Amino acid sequence: MCGIAGFFTPDAVVTPEETFALAQKMGQSLYHRGPDGGDSWIDASCGLGLAHRRLAIIDLSEAGHQPMTSHDGRFVMVYNGEVYNADDLRPELEAQGHQFNGHSDSEVILNGFAQWGIETTVKRLIGMFAIALWDKREQGLYLIRDRLGIKPLYWYLNDKTLLFASELKAFHQHPAFEKKIDRQSVSSYLRHNCIPAPYSIYEKTQKLRAGHILRLDRDFNPSIRAFWSMDDVVSQGQTDMSRAEAVEELEKLARDAVKRRMVSDVPLGAFLSGGIDSSLVAALMQAQSKNPVKTFSIGFEDQGYNEAVHAGEVARHLGTDHTELYVTPTEARDVIPSLPDYYDEPFADSSQIPTYLVSKMTRDHVTVALSGDGGDELFGGYNRYFLAQKYAKTIFALPAMVRKIAAGTLNALPPAFWDGMFNFVPKSKRPAQPSNKVQKLAGLLDGDLDDLYPHLVSHWGEPDRLVRGATERRDGPIWSECSKSLVPDLIERMQYLDVLTYLPDDILTKVDRASMAVSLEARVPLLDHRLVEFAWRLPKDFKIHDGQGKWILRQVLYKYVPKELIERPKMGFGVPIDQWLRGPLKDWAGDLLHMDNDLLDNELILQKWQEHQSGQQNWQYHLWDILMLQSWCARWK
Repeated sequence: MCGIAGFFTPDAVVTPEETFALAQKMGQSLYHRGPDGGDSWIDASCGLGLAHRRLAIIDLSEAGHQPMTSHDGRFVMVYNGEVYNADDLRPELEAQGHQFNGHSDSEVILNGFAQWGIETTVKRLIGMFAIALWDKREQGLYLIRDRLGIKPLYWYLNDKTLLFASELKAFHQHPAFEKKIDRQSVSSYLRHNCIPAPYSIYEKTQKLRAGHILRLDRDFNPSIRAFWSMDDVVSQGQTDMSRAEAVEELEKLARDAVKRRMVSDVPLGAFLSGGIDSSLVAALMQAQSKNPVKTFSIGFEDQGYNEAVHAGEVARHLGTDHTELYVTPTEARDVIPSLPDYYDEPFADSSQIPTYLVSKMTRDHVTVALSGDGGDELFGGYNRYFLAQKYAKTIFALPAMVRKIAAGTLNALPPAFWDGMFNFVPKSKRPAQPSNKVQKLAGLLDGDLDDLYPHLVSHWGEPDRLVRGATERRDGPIWSECSKSLVPDLIERMQYLDVLTYLPDDILTKVDRASMAVSLEARVPLLDHRLVEFAWRLPKDFKIHDGQGKWILRQVLYKYVPKELIERPKMGFGVPIDQWLRGPLKDWAGDLLHMDNDLLDNELILQKWQEHQSGQQNWQYHLWDILMLQSWCARWK
C-alpha cells in the first residue's frame, strides 16, 4: 500500500533538477501513505515525473522499491495497492523468459504488461490497485484504477499539464494546479455527504472511475475506456445452483479471497465489529491460520453506538487475539479538527471518526488489517433494501394526499417522542437511532417510487437552494433511466447503484483515508471481483429472505459462529453527532455555521440549526455536511 503522484507536461521547459524536485515534493505530501521510503523517476525531455511513497508489505527489500522499470526497459510504473494472485502469474511469466529480482507483486505486474499488454494484464489481476504507467516506446501515460474503486486515483488536466495522485493534497504542490472550486460538486456533496465520481471539489479535476484506464499520448489526447463493468456483471444472468450448492460455492470463494489477503511480510490482523461481515472475515482468517489472528474493535460509553461487547463475544468464540479500546467522547471529538487533512475534499460520513480511531489503534499492533466492507451492498445488508421490499408497494399504493398527511404527522412530533416510543419495543428488535428512521420514512411518504433511491441516499434534498450559483449535476447512474431497464427489480437496482456510487465514493473513501492517515493497509476480501460477480449471479431471494438481509452470508458464517452471537438488529458504525451538536460541539459548530462563505446561503442552514438545538427535529446529518464543508474551506480554500 502506497501513495503515488506525478505530472506530464510535454511542452514544459524545465531542467532535470527542477523536474525531480517537483516530483519529490508531490510525493512527500503523501508521506503518511508510505513512510517506509520514497523516490521519483523523471524524463525531463517530455516533462514527466513519477513519485512514489512506500508502505512496505510484500518484499521489504530494495527489490520491491518503486518507481520500478520493467526488465525490458519499456515501462516505468508507480503503483498503489496489492495484487493477490501475483504468485500464480509469476511462474507463467518465468516460463516466457522473464526474470525477477525479488518477490514483489510490482515486478509481476510490470512483466505482465511487457508480455501480455496493458489491458489483458489488468484483467488478469485479482486485487486493489491504482497504477500510473509510462510507456517509453510509445510516449504514452496510462492511469488505471481497480474494478471496484478500492484505491483512489485523482487526475487534473488543463491545456498543458496532466497531474495525478492518490490524494488531492499532492496537486497543491504543483504550480500548474488551479484551485477553483466546482460549485456543482458542492451541490452534489450536500446531497450525498461525499462528491460522486468522476467529479471532485475542484474544476478540471476528476476521480478516475473504477474499472477504467486513462491514456494520454505525447500530443495530449486523452482517452478513457472500461476494462471491467458492473453493467456487464449484472447482465450475466442468474445461476441455477440450489441454495446448498450456492452456500458451498460462496464459502469456497470467500475462503480463497481471505486466504489470498493473509499473505504479508509484516504483521496482519482484522477489524472486528461483531457484525456479519467482519465476523465472517475474522472466522475465515482464523480457520486458515495456525496461530490466533489479531482482531481489533473499539467501543463507546453510549450503548446505542457500542458494538465492542458483541465483537468480544465473537472473538472469544473464534479464539482470536483480540484487542479493544473504549474511546471517550473527548477522544472521539479530538479527531474532528484533523478531518480536513485526512479527507482533503469535503467528506461528511460521520463514521469517519470511529473508522480513524480503530485504524489508529490497530496500527499500534499491525501494518495490515482485513475489513468486512462490501457485504452490505452485495448481499443485501442495508435496512433500506428489505424495508423497501416489504413496504414500498404498499406505501406507494396509497393516494398521494394520504401519504402527504402521514408524512406531516410524523414530522410534527419531535425526535425525543419517537426515541421514547421505541423504548417499548424489545431491545432485540429495536432499530438504532429510531427517530432518524422515522424522519426518513416521512420523507419517503412525501415522494413517489421513482424518487425512492435518491431520497434514501440524500441528505439535503434540494441542495441548489443552499449553493450560490450552482446547478446540481444529474448525469450519474442514480439519475439514469437506463438503470431501470438494466436492473428492473427495485431492490437489486438499489444494490447496483450502491456498488457504483455509495460504495466507492463513501465507504471505500472513508476506509482508505482513515487507514492511510495512520499508514495502515486495509484489505477488503468481500470485494474480490470473483465474489462480486458470483453475488450478482445469485437470485435475490438467496440474499434477502423472509425480510432478513444477507441470508447466504449468514449460512456460511453459522458454520463458524453460533447464530445467537450474530442475530441482532443492524447497528451503524457511528457516533452521537446529534447529541454532541447540542452539547460539547455546540460552540464550535455555531461558529462554523456563521462563518462567512461565498458558497452558501446560510438562511436555511441556520433555520435547521435552531430546530436541531430546540429538539424539534434531528438534523445531525444535514448539519454535519455543512460543518465538514466549512472546516474544509477553512483548511484548504
